[in-house]
Amino acid sequence: MGSSYRRTRLVALTAGGCLALGAGGVQAAERVDGAAKPRPSIVKLDSGRIRGVANGKVRTYTGIRFAQPPVGELRWKEPVRVKPWKGVADATKPAGQCTQSEAGKQVGGEDCLFLNVTVPAKRTGRALPVMVWLHGGGYLTGSGGAYDAQRLADQGDVVVVTANYRLGAFGYLGLPGLAGSGTFGLADQLEALRWTKRNAAAFGGDPRNVTLFGESSGGVSTCALLTSPAARGLIDKAVIQSGSCMLEWVSGTYLPLPGMPAFTPYSSLKANQATGLGAAKALGCAAGDQLSCLRAKPAAALMEVNDRFASNLAYGTPLLPLNPPQALRKGAFLRVPVMSGGTKDEGNSFIAGAAQAGYPVTADNYPQLMKGAFGEHADAVMKEYPLSGYSSPGLAWATVAGDRAWACPTLWGDQAIAARTRVYAFEFADEKAPNLGRVPAGFPPGAQHGSELPYLFDLGGQPWDEFTSEQWRLAGQMIGYWSAFAHTGVPDLAGAPDWPAFRGSGGTVLSLKPTGQGGVGPTDYSGKPRCRFWSKITN
Repeated sequence: MGSSYRRTRLVALTAGGCLALGAGGVQAAERVDGAAKPRPSIVKLDSGRIRGVANGKVRTYTGIRFAQPPVGELRWKEPVRVKPWKGVADATKPAGQCTQSEAGKQVGGEDCLFLNVTVPAKRTGRALPVMVWLHGGGYLTGSGGAYDAQRLADQGDVVVVTANYRLGAFGYLGLPGLAGSGTFGLADQLEALRWTKRNAAAFGGDPRNVTLFGESSGGVSTCALLTSPAARGLIDKAVIQSGSCMLEWVSGTYLPLPGMPAFTPYSSLKANQATGLGAAKALGCAAGDQLSCLRAKPAAALMEVNDRFASNLAYGTPLLPLNPPQALRKGAFLRVPVMSGGTKDEGNSFIAGAAQAGYPVTADNYPQLMKGAFGEHADAVMKEYPLSGYSSPGLAWATVAGDRAWACPTLWGDQAIAARTRVYAFEFADEKAPNLGRVPAGFPPGAQHGSELPYLFDLGGQPWDEFTSEQWRLAGQMIGYWSAFAHTGVPDLAGAPDWPAFRGSGGTVLSLKPTGQGGVGPTDYSGKPRCRFWSKITN
């Protein structure tokens, strides 16, 4: 990487405060009352022209249709390329989210295959890398529009695309004989990547330099797409955040509920179709033409069975021939540079949330949870995670869950990927990170699942107003690492600690935390999360 590029990155990304870009220039904009007055910005796509908004720092284009509405006969079909339009389509208003439940109420709609593009306002004359974001939400909730990418685009000098994809029953239904069973949401993600490939240049982006990144179910989807034959030529780099293909929740480690079964992020086609048949029966479509019967149901009826389709992305299918963890072990994945990691305290918000819902972990049920999860190994795990070592039984179980379900499978996934391509591993570890999961007082939120997101995006369009100056500096460093990786395939940030590639067993992982907690720096990931212990009783 050129030294001038790294010097520019240092000024732009590690200055602290609001981290305004310090080099490269900013396109002039009219000022009204001290703020930039938005101006229209028109771009010609392969399907027609769109009108977005430029505010002096970035140009934004929201609610761009990338596929035809998946309604009527297109419900449970792979996405169909968007039809061209005449005139100039409005791309200044937020798009609707895909059908989902929010606080117990149905929101969004089926006509939801939209994406958003954020572009640096400054013009350099060179094609910029493109970063395509897949949101999380357990395959059941979320939207691309919830992630405001202005800081990332401006400070990182990248084009950012955030996309919707079908969720729940609408995205992952499977039935015998139904083409695309269990992979409609994944197919939407692929269509968004194809759209990006065709249209990146219209925004000043480089269609030959596309980084796919995602968190939670978006990270799981990113990892899965690395194993999909259909993704060849669409992904040049990937960032997997809390979404390794190897994630696995043994009984009680996702939520400590009675009878909570073990599960993984993926489902066999046979199991997926069995879920679909059960849903069809519950909706009165057990006999005859089940697909026609289900297509005739309103979205509200399908929401009654929607939760059955969490973690129901199907393998043994044309898009995912192999179970993704198996594909990693066999080396059947794209040979592209990868960043991969998670948060230090992934399990905290899940276990605390279960306690709020009336399912606390106590000294009495801790041994029962151990037995249910680990069987003959329960005593060994109890010895490794004694209650005396933690401030509460809930925190003890959250640590067990974080290590066994999240941290160590992520390590094992990194090892499998590193055997065949370059991997940069990380752990987000700010113990005072935003409490996105609303962990109640008395249970330390820590670096819980998803808590790195406000460092990269303004969630809901607003910067996190409780960040300290040290946390803003960390946010700048993270945007620097992520965007440098998008530019060159190496997360090389001048003025920040080096990030060596992960080398498998005993490999180095970059710990991301504010200066007051030790700062950004390498750590040996194989020892602290007890992954050697888990590998002995798991494999």
